[in-house]
Amino acid sequence: MAWQRYVAIGDSFTEGVGDPGTGPDELVGWADRLAGHLAVAGGGVEYANLAVRGRLLQQVLDEQLPVALELAPDLVSLVAGGNDLLRPGADPDALAVAMEAAVVQLRAVGADVLLATGVDPRQTPLIGRTRGRSAVYNAHLWSIAARHGAYVLDQWGATWVQDARMWDVDRLHLGTEGHRRTALAAAAVLGVDVDPGWAVPLDPAPALPRRERIAGEVAWVRSFVVPWVGRRVRGRSSGDGRTAKRPVPTPV
Repeated sequence: MAWQRYVAIGDSFTEGVGDPGTGPDELVGWADRLAGHLAVAGGGVEYANLAVRGRLLQQVLDEQLPVALELAPDLVSLVAGGNDLLRPGADPDALAVAMEAAVVQLRAVGADVLLATGVDPRQTPLIGRTRGRSAVYNAHLWSIAARHGAYVLDQWGATWVQDARMWDVDRLHLGTEGHRRTALAAAAVLGVDVDPGWAVPLDPAPALPRRERIAGEVAWVRSFVVPWVGRRVRGRSSGDGRTAKRPVPTPV
């Protein structure tokens, strides 16, 4: 199917954090890359990206969904909830109710919807504690998609995404290769003919010495975990003061 207007909404994942572009503060990301694949397959597509890092699901639905609906897209990627699930006491059932209402709105205006499960965090220290509620939320996403005819990008079951080399140094965001493969995976879900090599895991990386592993963990906690906790304590977000990087649909 050839879509004419694709609008991406969500948080840092869809904004493209971890996949820098050529200019200062420029980000690419899987959604930009997906728009490129759609353009090649369909002879062109208009694309807008309203995602802003740090946004919780309800913020995405309050701030970005109405704008997306006004843009009259025929394809919307809606990926959010990950920031909620990182917070203690997050309720995946309540998140699913809000997500389903949004999907219903989008489908009612004739837009196709692409959802995405979260990545299985089993290998990530601290974040791995969210695995149970993340799995519940993912199960809801599959059910929502089945009820309303949405597409689902399955990140939970992707073996290649468990490779640390697919991730940025903060371990929260994909790196360039991770975003590249995610775009290809999303294109494949949407029925676009792409090279299936994206699903092939990299050759195993050499094991690091124990001392180097421990030093890496300490540096990660100091550089990323502590600042993240500090923002939560102060009620701040990494997206404070930021706006959408591509608010107007433009040809790709």
